[in-house]
Amino acid sequence: MIKTLITIVLWAFLGRLSTSWFGTHAGWAVFSFGLLLMIFVSAFQLTLIKRWVKNIDAPPPPSVGPWDEVLAPVYRHLRKDKQEIETLNRHVDGIMLAAEALPDGAITLNEAMQLTWCNQTASEHIGLNLETDRNHSIFNILRAPEFAHYAKQNGWPGPVMLHLQSEGQEKSLLVQLTPYGVGQFLIVTRDVTQVEKLETTRKDFVANVSHELRTPLTVLSGFLETLRDMPDESLSREQKERYQDLMLEQAHRMQAIVADLLTLSTLESSPTANGDTVRISNIIHKALEQGRILSNNQHVFVENIAEDLCVKGIESELASAVSNLLTNAIRYTPKDGTITVSWYLTESGHACYSVQDTGIGIASQDIPRLTERFYRVDRGRSRATGGTGLGLAITKHVAMRHNAELSIHSRFGAGSLFSLIFPPARISIAE
Repeated sequence: MIKTLITIVLWAFLGRLSTSWFGTHAGWAVFSFGLLLMIFVSAFQLTLIKRWVKNIDAPPPPSVGPWDEVLAPVYRHLRKDKQEIETLNRHVDGIMLAAEALPDGAITLNEAMQLTWCNQTASEHIGLNLETDRNHSIFNILRAPEFAHYAKQNGWPGPVMLHLQSEGQEKSLLVQLTPYGVGQFLIVTRDVTQVEKLETTRKDFVANVSHELRTPLTVLSGFLETLRDMPDESLSREQKERYQDLMLEQAHRMQAIVADLLTLSTLESSPTANGDTVRISNIIHKALEQGRILSNNQHVFVENIAEDLCVKGIESELASAVSNLLTNAIRYTPKDGTITVSWYLTESGHACYSVQDTGIGIASQDIPRLTERFYRVDRGRSRATGGTGLGLAITKHVAMRHNAELSIHSRFGAGSLFSLIFPPARISIAE
């Protein structure tokens, strides 16, 4: 404003001088020209300011006269606000990235229990699609009666367990609802499917061990009580020997179960070692010798064994796996059946030990559970053949410790094929 007044005074002074030199009309002409020039300059400056207003992120135009003192502090304030907004946005982006990286699902709801945001984990847990489900009621998205009853309570002191079906598989979710902010709610989801499976496996394992040991213990205690309470002369020598043989058989059975449990525990707890070069053909031949004794010449054995094919590993563990597969084939193959034992190098460079039988076969629904501890397709037949129910569980652990794969193919009533496939990195050819 002061600059404008000074400019007007200067033009008035120039008009006064022009009046003295050239007359009154010349003075007014100079003064009028000065005012018109000021108006033109002011209009030009306003035009520059209008252009800047359309893009206030750019610096303001220089030399806009009296507007300089107005635009400079406005621009400084805008730049400061922009920097603060960028900082806040970086913090928000960091928080969102952290929320996306959470192993648990996170869902935010408004006061009407409508979805406002969720992370990727929550999308996978519940099957949410943020683009289509946003602003929809959570009760229309998560249609579980347990959740509806839980969410409509006055308070949520603890989580609720939900069992949902996802792509044909049951998923167990622990869901916690909590209020935050003003009229907002947060849902945290945690997938506990594996935890529940492990807990179920633990309970089944304890129950199975108790059941497997209860039978031989009952037999032993029964015979011992009978021998203790009956007079010596009431039992013949043949009866006593028969009772003793039965007790010895049950004791050996418990001993085998305990030995297999200790083997499993050792495999699970001991660190994995590379081991030494093992000639698998020697192990297979020893297993076949023992297998023929167990078979009592009731089966036909066919051998296809590469003598020079070796594997780097732990010999005792590999011997256990080889023996378990062969023993299972003998136990579940009827008399005069054929058992084919093979050890060969595949076209892909893997080494494969396989045992194929013409036995009773396995139903398709039972195959995925065969490596579970104490799982038996036919409990009566398994006990009659002397199995502990732990052989395939041990074989699976041996395979895992040697980076191998246990493959099972079977058809009920048409025999089975069990294979241990070792990776090329563990294979060598003996000189």
